[in-house]
Amino acid sequence: MNSETASPAPRRGFAVRPDGILAGPAARRAIERGDGLPLAGGPLAFTFCEIAAGQSRLLLPLGRAKAWAAEAGQGENMKGALARLSLPRPPFAGLSLERPRLMGVVNVTPDSFSDGGDFADTPAAIAHGLALREAGADILDIGGESTRPRSEPVGIEEEFRRTIPVVEALSRVGALVSIDTRRAPVMTAAIGAGARIVNDVTALSGDPANLAVVSASDAAVVLMHMQGEPRTMQQNPSYADAPLDIRAYFIERLAACADAGIAPSRIAIDPGIGFGKNDRHNVELLESLGLFQELGVAVLLGVSRKSFIARLSRKEPPKQRLAGSLAAALAGLDRGVQILRVHDVAETRQALAVMQGLGIA
Repeated sequence: MNSETASPAPRRGFAVRPDGILAGPAARRAIERGDGLPLAGGPLAFTFCEIAAGQSRLLLPLGRAKAWAAEAGQGENMKGALARLSLPRPPFAGLSLERPRLMGVVNVTPDSFSDGGDFADTPAAIAHGLALREAGADILDIGGESTRPRSEPVGIEEEFRRTIPVVEALSRVGALVSIDTRRAPVMTAAIGAGARIVNDVTALSGDPANLAVVSASDAAVVLMHMQGEPRTMQQNPSYADAPLDIRAYFIERLAACADAGIAPSRIAIDPGIGFGKNDRHNVELLESLGLFQELGVAVLLGVSRKSFIARLSRKEPPKQRLAGSLAAALAGLDRGVQILRVHDVAETRQALAVMQGLGIA
């Protein structure tokens, strides 16, 4: 592998999660004093590190963490981890990540958990995509197969019928379009129709040709983690340590992408909230989102209208989960997330504008 495609983190045994995160003037002062480092080159600074090495977990101020790593023979690993944590992320699909970005969801499905098939026909889906773009979506994510828990696969011709006309129409007007699919033929057709991002719930592992399709194109890719597959993923999800297990999974997928010639600059990772996770796993992942910044690529978070919000609250139906969706999304921004995948674009854009006005996003 060359430096452009090299796997960005050690596979096992050493991980660093940024903590003690500051914003605004406090962040700038910490960086100036040398007590903190910028988180992914953004407006936040981290001043503590939680080090996972073997079975040990240590939460230490930045200076002491460096000293501990040097004494433990992990100095080079720590140096690399801090570099990946602090360096700015390159543009994703031509989109600068100097500020958080919004990916608006366009479900061209009759059975989506989130909108009940409101945009299942082509004209409605196109109109919805245009409305999301006008509301402030930077990316439009077009999907033709529901991957909600217990959902059944859709025939490939039906997925073509649902998605490709929408991708083509929205790309034609200049929208940055993502195709949400796990099938290589749909990826190929969507890229040909103008999609510039592939968003795959199987992290390019669900079809043997997925890696080659993305590698042969100029498309960026979102690698999502899912334990199992939609029909069975929520039956009994199990992890030794959900954040570290999923980090290890991403290291393997990033290495597979590197072997296929897909540069890290083309990749974002999504921990897959609600995809083969129970509520405890989801909360642990939200608390530990900074851990994924250590892999050196952009991080995307999809929490919008997810069912865990209702279980933590008052069992609200999907369209009544806006407040919880915003709370979880803003928690992600507090941990450096670069891209939010959302249904309620205008409301999220407003919340984001306030956070940016306060200097904390």
